Amino acid sequence: MDELELLKKDWKKQEGSFHQISEKEIYGMLHKGSSSIVKWIMIISVLELLLWLSISFLTADDQYFKTLELYHLDTFMPIMSIISYGVILFFIFLFFKNYKAINTTDNVKQLMQNILKTRKTVKYYVWYNLAMTAISMIIVFIFQFLYDPSINKMIDNASSNIDPKTFYCIMLLVYAVVIVVFIGLIWLFYRLLYGILMRRLQKNYDELKKIDY
Repeated sequence: MDELELLKKDWKKQEGSFHQISEKEIYGMLHKGSSSIVKWIMIISVLELLLWLSISFLTADDQYFKTLELYHLDTFMPIMSIISYGVILFFIFLFFKNYKAINTTDNVKQLMQNILKTRKTVKYYVWYNLAMTAISMIIVFIFQFLYDPSINKMIDNASSNIDPKTFYCIMLLVYAVVIVVFIGLIWLFYRLLYGILMRRLQKNYDELKKIDY
């Protein structure tokens, strides 16, 4: 009987050892996976910045600058673009910091905190881009409405057939629909692009939670 009890105790000790090794292996896989996800977030944000810079460079012809001058935005829009790109570069720097922090993390709680921090950074990044796009479109539409000769001509022609207030309401409604649709498409783009990575990161966080508790 004494020998049997000793065998049971020895088996329990070994079982506990196997359980600890399993948790370490799981942590290692989750750590590596999380690091890879954050690295891809950083890479995608850099590629996105390069894409928008390329589009800006390709569309910035003489006609573009003449249009900005016509709308009295030839000073405001370049300054706004510089500020916007500066903020995006700051977010990329934060993504890099998050990647380095996760890559060098050596305990479960710290990794969980870094994952939460990364998710918040991505969320703020997406909302910033959506807000800046909406603000830019609203400003362009307002100044177009005020200074574009074709818009003013259209208003004069429409005034003879329709009440000016009704016409203004229709124009505002059209602008609002265009802005909402465009922002919605960008949101779907971000949802597809970053949503998959965020879900994987959340899944890793949930698995780490099981280990920690």
